[in-house]
Amino acid sequence: MTPHEYCQDKAAKSGSSFYYSFLFLPPERRQAITALYAFCREVDDVVDECNDVQVAHNKLDWWRQEIARVYGGNPSHPVGLALKDVLARFNLPREQMLEVIDGMEMDLRQTRYLDFKALQLYCYRAASVVGLLAAEIFGYRDRQTLKYAHDLGIALQLTNIIRDVGEDARRGRIYLPIEDLQRFKVPASQILEGHGGDNFRALMEFQAERARQFYEQAFQHLPAVDRKAQRPGLVMAAIYRTLLDEIARDGFQVLDRRTSLTPVRKLWIAGSTWVRA
Repeated sequence: MTPHEYCQDKAAKSGSSFYYSFLFLPPERRQAITALYAFCREVDDVVDECNDVQVAHNKLDWWRQEIARVYGGNPSHPVGLALKDVLARFNLPREQMLEVIDGMEMDLRQTRYLDFKALQLYCYRAASVVGLLAAEIFGYRDRQTLKYAHDLGIALQLTNIIRDVGEDARRGRIYLPIEDLQRFKVPASQILEGHGGDNFRALMEFQAERARQFYEQAFQHLPAVDRKAQRPGLVMAAIYRTLLDEIARDGFQVLDRRTSLTPVRKLWIAGSTWVRA
């Protein structure tokens, strides 16, 4: 298996909506974004699959060293080898690649966020930075597109947080800001114990509206000249907004289930969005 085949396999097996967003890209850009996505999956899996926090820290440190080797021209991991090839064709700032790892490491150090400002830093590192790197691969002519990529990353991460409230709670994590829990009179213990109720639904509707605002803000930033180049992000937005609408229609029953769209539906949304964009 070649490095790029390894990345393709990693992306396909994940079942992520991201995979559907770059299906229609030309081969060179699809190969590059697949390598970037595989890197994100590798470091994310470190956090999700390591029960020993110190081991997880050590593995993330190894990935920092691997990124140094990528930019030095001598990586050892299949994903690193694929990224080295990508760097020859696209400008991916080293600092942003390292920020992705910093975002993953926040999950090892922090399980609560005092307010939205604190959560927004996490969202930036976990998602907006990836959006900025992806924008370099997709191509743009107007730097205003980077504001679009930033805000779309926040919107996508907020949607992930809403979808995964119950799953994260079972890992001892609550991403919903403490100030929001207090405002809607939802104690952390209620979420950790998996109890919903009217206050919880109101809290989640507030979170959903915040995500919708970031989607709209992102679209307002996207210049017409870059709309076609940035179609993969628009595909992601369409899939995730549909997911958010489904969660809302179900009454935000996110504590004991994980709402998802079928692969066929994702493919239909991807194809129709690509054609319209």
